[in-house]
Amino acid sequence: MKKKIKVGLALGSGAARGWAHIGVIQRLMELGFEPDIVCGSSIGALVGAAYVAGNIDKLEDWVTQLDKLQTARYFTINRSLRGFVNKDRLHHFLHEYVVSAEQLIEDLDKAFATVATDLNTGREIWNMQGKVMDSVWSSISLPGLFPAIKHDDRWLIDGGLVNPVPVSVCRALGADVVIAVNLNSDIVGKHFRAEAPDKVDTSEPANPSFTERFTDMVADYTSNLFSNGAEEEEAPDLMDAIAASINITQDRITRSRMAGDPPEISLSPRLAHIGILEFYRAAEAIEEGKASVDRHQHDFDYFLK
Repeated sequence: MKKKIKVGLALGSGAARGWAHIGVIQRLMELGFEPDIVCGSSIGALVGAAYVAGNIDKLEDWVTQLDKLQTARYFTINRSLRGFVNKDRLHHFLHEYVVSAEQLIEDLDKAFATVATDLNTGREIWNMQGKVMDSVWSSISLPGLFPAIKHDDRWLIDGGLVNPVPVSVCRALGADVVIAVNLNSDIVGKHFRAEAPDKVDTSEPANPSFTERFTDMVADYTSNLFSNGAEEEEAPDLMDAIAASINITQDRITRSRMAGDPPEISLSPRLAHIGILEFYRAAEAIEEGKASVDRHQHDFDYFLK
C-alpha cells in the first residue's frame, strides 16, 4: 500500500501582510489540498491557529470589515513603554475570531506548532503543547508593539526574529512535503515613498510614507506619537527606519533558513505595497494570497497528485 504523503504548511511572519495566509489556505481548500501539519511564525501563527481551530472563515469575515479607525483602537499609549498594543482588545479578538482561550494544542485535529524567541537567550522556541492562544500570543509579540510574554517560565517575543518561515518545524513534525508561505520576498526597501519636491498639496498624498499612514491611523489614540514635523526630506524617519530594519532582518534570515532547508513548494505573495501595520487592507492581501497559489499550480500537481 502506498504511504500517505504528509503535507506541512509553514506560514511565515509579516505583520499585516499575513492576511494573505487566509487566501492561501482558502485556495488550497478549494483545490482539495488539506495540510496535515500547520506551523506558524508571528502572524502566520495567528492565521494558522484560526485554521486548525475551524475559524478561518470567521476570521476572514472580521478582518475584511476592519477599517483604519478600528485598527487604531488596538494601539494605545502604554505608560510603562512595554508596547503599544491594547492587550484587552487583542485578547478579545483572539478568543472571538481565532481560537478559544481554553483550546489545547494536543486536542486539535491537526498537528500544530508556533515559533517564538527566548528574549534572554535568543533561542528558537517551538510551542507544541499547551494552550493554543498562549502559543500564538508569544509568537506575535513583535518588539516595540507588544510586551514580551511569560510562557513556560521564559520571556518570549516574536518568532519571526529567528525563524520567519518555519519549514524546519513542519519537517520535525513529520511533513514529507512542505508548502511554505514567505511574506517577505519582495519587501526590502519597497515601503519608502519618494515625494515630489516643491509641490504644495493639502490633500492626502497619493503615495504616503509608512509613517504618514501609521500616524494618520493612530492619531486620535497616540497624540501623533510617531509624527515627524520636519519639512525637508532627510534621513528616513523613526517608523520608516524601524519598518525597514524588520524587513531586512526577516528577509535575510528567511533566505538563510530556506536555503538550508528548502520547502517543496514556496509561495511568495506580492505584498510590497502593504505596510506592516496596514491591517485594514485585508481584502487585498487575501486576494494576493490566492493568486500566489494559482501561480504555482504546476508545483501542486507535481508534488501532491
